[in-house]
Amino acid sequence: MTKNLLSTPPPRTHFLWWFAAIFCAILTIAIIIAGIVIFIGYMVIHPRVPVISVVGAYLPHFNYDGAGVLVTQVNILVRSKNDNMKAHARFSNFNLELFFDGNRIAVLSTATPYEVKKNSSVDFNYEYTSDPIPLNPMQMNHVDESLKKDEVSFELKGGVRTQWRVGVLGSVKFLCHLNCQLQFRPSNGSYITRRCSSRSK
Repeated sequence: MTKNLLSTPPPRTHFLWWFAAIFCAILTIAIIIAGIVIFIGYMVIHPRVPVISVVGAYLPHFNYDGAGVLVTQVNILVRSKNDNMKAHARFSNFNLELFFDGNRIAVLSTATPYEVKKNSSVDFNYEYTSDPIPLNPMQMNHVDESLKKDEVSFELKGGVRTQWRVGVLGSVKFLCHLNCQLQFRPSNGSYITRRCSSRSK
């Protein structure tokens, strides 16, 4: 005696599942294509982080009187540089502070954001005369030693926010921090040249 086995057809997949699968496939392909385009764009443009750096300085005056009050004058030339060949760079929140022996004597800043064209630079020349700075005995000794060595050091600290935007790569922002020593010859005010450039974070 034989029995007829009736096969039951599998349940049909709901159209929403098909829609979800197709959507995920399209989204995956779009992400892959976008990644390839961005990678190619990066290799072609080869973007570089904009930087700020001290390219010149001068110390017209540096001395203290018999009461131990220091007065100094300083000129500093700061360059904002954009080495990108394909993108303009925008600089904002530019703020640098100049210190001598822990005393802040000057603030270098810009009132508004500014742009630097591709493969170009912009220079800012800052000239400051400090307010009278009363020195304690230890600081007076430090100044005396600096004058004897004919070498005086200042600290320049601060930074700037930079941004560049180009095509499909979109907008990229950086925080550039600068922290370096500026050294001078008090006898003639000359700047002892050394590298003083920002680093990105």
